[in-house]
Amino acid sequence: MTWNGSGPLQGLRVLEIAGMGPAPICGMLLADMGADVVVVDKKQMGREDLDLGKHAIQNRGKRSIAVDLKTQEGVETVLKLVENCDALIEGMRPGVMERLGLGPDVCLARNPKLVYGRMTGWGQHGPLSQAAGHDLNYVALSGALWWSGQPGEAPMSPPSLVGDIGGGSMYLAVGLLAGIMSARATGKGQVVDAAIVDGSAHMLNLILSLKSTGQFVNERGRSLLDGPHWYRTYRCADGKFLSIAAVEPRFNKLLLEKLGLTDDPLHAAAYDPVRWPELHERFAVLFATRTRDAWCALLEGTDACFAPVLNPDEAAAHPHMAARGVYSTVDGILQANPAPRFSATPTGRPRSIPQRGQHTETVLQDWCRE
Repeated sequence: MTWNGSGPLQGLRVLEIAGMGPAPICGMLLADMGADVVVVDKKQMGREDLDLGKHAIQNRGKRSIAVDLKTQEGVETVLKLVENCDALIEGMRPGVMERLGLGPDVCLARNPKLVYGRMTGWGQHGPLSQAAGHDLNYVALSGALWWSGQPGEAPMSPPSLVGDIGGGSMYLAVGLLAGIMSARATGKGQVVDAAIVDGSAHMLNLILSLKSTGQFVNERGRSLLDGPHWYRTYRCADGKFLSIAAVEPRFNKLLLEKLGLTDDPLHAAAYDPVRWPELHERFAVLFATRTRDAWCALLEGTDACFAPVLNPDEAAAHPHMAARGVYSTVDGILQANPAPRFSATPTGRPRSIPQRGQHTETVLQDWCRE
């Protein structure tokens, strides 16, 4: 059986040890772009395992084999697959893969060109490396959570996006692809240590640039993007929300014109942090006078830097998102289509979610006959 994925990564073989969180999303990203990603699933799920089954969007486009890694036979099966793949993805706590007999040294001995991708929250070493944690903990420690949320309220970031996906999955994917490029040039594989604390801290560098100029400070609510009234979300008359991000003066000027506030002397001090709390209250009162749809009619599509705050179902139906085909429903499940987009090697629509062990025989035939 020839794998028929579409996209720029056709021909790439990736072995993924089944897990939760950012590692499977990394595998999904590679599968979306055409890689043949094979997930090594457990033969039987334990009580604490979360089995999403046909709802596991993170497994779309992959092939699944069922292996018992607690047996020597199962371990040897995985090592045979390792011999014929470009990369391996694992998201276990440090030391687990070594105890299974599938650590980097063993796998690289079988395949010197292998790029061994390791996904953790705290990293492979350090005082916290063996501690449990989740997205919120990692971005709290890395500094990435500090400016999240509204001033005066407890910091809070969108669930799983900043840490697990942004600082984890995306950095592991980039690391794997960089490692594969190097392996193809040198014939030598390596280990990629992708830690969420590393990636989410790295994502701060733009803000740290602004911090070095004084535009961001360590006091929440007094920095360029976490305190101004013109960079906030507001509740509308119908209880729904909108977002305003009129950072640049020309956009701020247009926003005030649209809101009928051009001649308001207080708004002439839009960039004075001392005025921000009062101006925020004024905006809050103003935006609460109309529904979200009414504000969309006035502001959407202009340079006032406006957007409604939508839930995923609303987002999928929004004219802009629909025109770009950002979302689709496959087998009754709403999901975002592959991204980014490629002109010469398009990725196509989302592919199916495999059943556990569905491809065991065909994968072993494809990968182990060579």
